[in-house]
Amino acid sequence: MRLRALLETEALGLRLLGGEEELDRTVRGVMTTDLRDPSRYLTGGELVLTGLAWRRNSADSEPFVRILASAGVAGLAAGEAELGDVPDDLVSACVRNRLPLFAVNEDVAFATITEHVVRQVSGERAGDLAAVVDRHRRLMTSGPAGGGPDVVLDLLTTDLDLRAWVLSPAGRQIAGAGEPLAPGVCAALASEHLAAVRTGRRGPHRISVQGITYSLFPIRGHGRGPGVGPAARDVRESVLSDWLLAVEADAGDWPAERLDLLQGVTQLIAVERERRDAARTVRRRLAQEVLELVQTGAPPAEIAARLRVAAPVLLPGLGAAPHWQVVVARVDWDGGDIPGGPVAQSLLEEILVDPSASGPEPSDRIAVAHAGDEAIALVPLPAPPGEAGEDKGPDAALHADVLLATVREPLAAGLADDGRLTLGVSAAVHSAEGLRGALEEARHARRVAAARPGRVCAAGHHELASHVLLLPFVPDDVRRAFTARLLDPLREYDRRHRAELIPTLEAFLDCDGSWTRCATRLHLHVNTLRYRVGRIEQLTGRDLSRLEDKLDFFLALRMS
Repeated sequence: MRLRALLETEALGLRLLGGEEELDRTVRGVMTTDLRDPSRYLTGGELVLTGLAWRRNSADSEPFVRILASAGVAGLAAGEAELGDVPDDLVSACVRNRLPLFAVNEDVAFATITEHVVRQVSGERAGDLAAVVDRHRRLMTSGPAGGGPDVVLDLLTTDLDLRAWVLSPAGRQIAGAGEPLAPGVCAALASEHLAAVRTGRRGPHRISVQGITYSLFPIRGHGRGPGVGPAARDVRESVLSDWLLAVEADAGDWPAERLDLLQGVTQLIAVERERRDAARTVRRRLAQEVLELVQTGAPPAEIAARLRVAAPVLLPGLGAAPHWQVVVARVDWDGGDIPGGPVAQSLLEEILVDPSASGPEPSDRIAVAHAGDEAIALVPLPAPPGEAGEDKGPDAALHADVLLATVREPLAAGLADDGRLTLGVSAAVHSAEGLRGALEEARHARRVAAARPGRVCAAGHHELASHVLLLPFVPDDVRRAFTARLLDPLREYDRRHRAELIPTLEAFLDCDGSWTRCATRLHLHVNTLRYRVGRIEQLTGRDLSRLEDKLDFFLALRMS
């Protein structure tokens, strides 16, 4: 039962003193105590009743409330018979610890509240257990094929009052019952799930996000390629491709019957996932055929003919010929004994979907092939009206610097400390003749990304005509010697005098040497800025009015 139901029962004589936003908490039991530390008797979810005999002075309230909050109790009800009004220090402590607090009228016995709670909770549990077999049968016979995973999630909501969502490994919502989850919550849930799987923790995994507890159930597939599924030799072969079921509830004290029911739900959704993956086979085959023609140097007319076949499948109803972009991704695992190609293929099919789009269907517009540890995506982009045939990419073109922004956190958790994803993006092209160059461009951009630090890195075609292309390939010893000669004197001076010369140098170069703009950005007087720049020049023997010295400092900062 919910705390709100207790407040709405007039016979209990409860008055809310704080925690209105927490009234949807579930009450699983009741306990009466006047112990200063009742933690050994608490299991979580209780409504705690107290006559306040434990309170000797105002300093006692905070420790008592903190103990209850740490134990996960649902709420606290304080009797007014002993002290009259509930003390303000107890109210304040409950507010600080986000613990709902009720005052119990002195005319109401704690036994009355206890009997009511026990009767309600026992009745609800009995109803759950008696109906669980029937619910399971209904889920299995209705199945998701007619309406997707949403059908199963709707049954969970109507029958068990459970809100649930299906998420991709990158944290995109695929299906859900009720209001969609915020993107930040999805990312946090996916990250926790992937981290738990990589560390070998058994599900369901529990996590609290923004004060709400979720239980995470893996949705494991059975037939998505070699080595993928429950029988996979290594968890890394499937961890970045499996969906997950997030339920707004704490499954820690669920009976075995309810856990079995949720496992059945994940199996139903897994079947639906495999059905949709099977439908992806045509698009994968089209991508494979086009890329084989491109890589073997086939005539442009032959590639164009194959693209004309692919375009209606990927963009049905499109009148004009689309632009195309190529994205290359590679997943590398330490030791090199895990094939990265299938994992990279699944990730690209997920990453290239607009993160604001929900449902599996948007991924039906993407064709991805893989060879070895590399996956290659052929991404169609509708040409803007009136621009069909023009040699410029549309506004919808993919950009490497934003492509991984929303999925970086979950993917890094799944890659853990032994995996790496690198990705390169080509410019948009509008003809078969441009595809070969686009493929090489994307591959080269991926190599630039691979030279950078980090578990998840991307680079775009625009970086291939800038100093960014050169910096990652500078040998480490040369890099260290170059940056040490220019920056170490400034770092040492900053360490001893807290002069902030390094931040000043960065801002000065970023403002193109403008004294006024730099002083404004740093909130300094121009004379103070001139003093700092003079100190930089004195310590390094360089002149920041010379282009060559500015360039050296710029490169040193970029390589440091």
